[in-house]
Amino acid sequence: MYVVATAGHVDHGKSTLVRRLTGMEPDRWAEERRRGLTIDLGFAWTRLPDGQPLAFVDVPGHERFVPNMLAGAGPVAAAMFVVAADEGWRAQSAEHLAALDALGVRHGLLVVTRADLADPEPARAQALEHLAASTLGSRGPGGTVPSVAVSGRTGAGLDDLLTELVALTRRLPTPDPDADVRLWVDRSFSVRGAGTVVTGTLTAGTITVGDTLSAAGSAAGSAAGRLVRVRGLQALGEDVRNVSGTARIAANLRGVDRTDLGRGDALVTPGAWRETEVADVALRSTGDSGDAGAGGDGAGELPGTLVLHVGAAAVPVRVRPLGPDAARLTLDRPLPLRTGDRGLLRDPGRHQVAAGVVVLDAAPPGLRRRGAARARAATLEPVLREASATDEPTAPANLAAYVAGLHLREHGLVRREELRALGLPELPPDGLDVGADWCANAGRWAELISRAPEELAGWEREQPLAAGMPSDVLRQRLGVPAALLPAVAGAAHLVLRDGQVRRPGTEATLPPAVEKAVRAVEDDLAAEPFAAPEAARLAELGLDTRELAAAVRAGRLLRVTDTVVLLPGAPDQARRTLAALDQPFTLSQARIALGTTRRVAVPLLELLDERGVTERLPDSSRRLAPRATVSEGR
Repeated sequence: MYVVATAGHVDHGKSTLVRRLTGMEPDRWAEERRRGLTIDLGFAWTRLPDGQPLAFVDVPGHERFVPNMLAGAGPVAAAMFVVAADEGWRAQSAEHLAALDALGVRHGLLVVTRADLADPEPARAQALEHLAASTLGSRGPGGTVPSVAVSGRTGAGLDDLLTELVALTRRLPTPDPDADVRLWVDRSFSVRGAGTVVTGTLTAGTITVGDTLSAAGSAAGSAAGRLVRVRGLQALGEDVRNVSGTARIAANLRGVDRTDLGRGDALVTPGAWRETEVADVALRSTGDSGDAGAGGDGAGELPGTLVLHVGAAAVPVRVRPLGPDAARLTLDRPLPLRTGDRGLLRDPGRHQVAAGVVVLDAAPPGLRRRGAARARAATLEPVLREASATDEPTAPANLAAYVAGLHLREHGLVRREELRALGLPELPPDGLDVGADWCANAGRWAELISRAPEELAGWEREQPLAAGMPSDVLRQRLGVPAALLPAVAGAAHLVLRDGQVRRPGTEATLPPAVEKAVRAVEDDLAAEPFAAPEAARLAELGLDTRELAAAVRAGRLLRVTDTVVLLPGAPDQARRTLAALDQPFTLSQARIALGTTRRVAVPLLELLDERGVTERLPDSSRRLAPRATVSEGR
């Protein structure tokens, strides 16, 4: 399916045209039909001569209803721009063109209506001159916007219009059906017996009946983050099991009231999007003098407070300049934004589009120090150069790579899922996959690899009798997440075992007498893993407090209490044994299963409780904790 916004004219010239093309009434309200003026978004659809379905979003033309117009045009990649032959270019035409230009709509068709009332050529020439200076003028055949003159009253020119619409749809890029879903809601209502229904333009991805989506950007806030289930779908008035972008859809939802979702909210793939209240954006001027590339000649001096229109949302923002071509926007409410998203800033007081924007970074660093804004502007310069080439086929991926590189340089280590949520799916040239779903800046990773042996050497000097450096200590000193420590240790050629880090070949050794005694204990425990040696047995072997401490540091024994020692693998072995018992179990049942005494069973179970392997219940029985594992750091 293809979706086209019909824009440009203030009266019913375009609505009449849509009605003739589709046989449907796009004006939903009686007030609209009475006044001959489109007030809110209208929707209609048809099939083109080549069999492709085409949906129209009929947007209002009057300046009082520009926010409604933007809600309909924001998610749409193509526009049918309408000018009346008997009226020519109007002020509303200029504002609509400025909006489409700011939104970066690059695929379009000029339609001169009411050709039965006046010669269409003067209006056509005038409109083409204006369109040529916008983003619409950069994608047509030969660099001009295709045009056709029609009469909605007589039907003259409609065949030519259908031919041009077929050509327009064939020029449109093909959306990715596997992309993460972000459906901007433009209507929300209730249907008796069905519940809440929302409509919107799905630009990419696929929605299937039964899917779970997350509410995002809620103006009311009551639905933000709520999971909703898709209980039914319609496209072009027909029930469907699934639908892929681009498409006009209606979704019947379970789990949310119609008052909880409204125009400008979004339904997104759960966990795949990051909602942000701060974003750095590239600016571009709009209108006939505007550069067709994002980040072109900037937008001049902007007011400190404007309204950001993106998708179907309209959110007040505070604007902080970052040089002439970029700004930081602080939103009144969070929105699911990604690098490359297009929108516009509108000044509602002056009734004009202030600038077009392209989202560069939806998770920028704070600007807390003096001069931070100036430094950030310098950092964004190469990104702005890439943003200025957004008309090139490879530009979106290149822009994402630049921003991903910037993000990695600022943060050092980032989860891959976080980059994807920001619209940065590919690693930049200086990015590395470092395991455990993490990626790193190459410079930062090299620094970690060189620092790890230095930190270990320092620890060995501080603790000469230690068997190794505790893994948590090294992790904290390096400032890395626990999941990445094995990768760091491996890359630095260090040994990570039993919660300790050592240099290869430096495993702690014991004096021969102590070694012999520890081996005797190991032999005893190999036969009966939970029969901890009595104090007399330890004394007989010559294992006093210091010797036992050395054996524990060497990783040969595990001290459960001052008088109870077992093999290091005892907690894991106990977990496997206890897992075979009926849950929950008593201390007595555990003791029998482990083949030991209360002297050992009580502190061992307490150790397992502490590590989250078992849970003690109010009646003093225990059960194995769900998904219980024995943690590092024995």
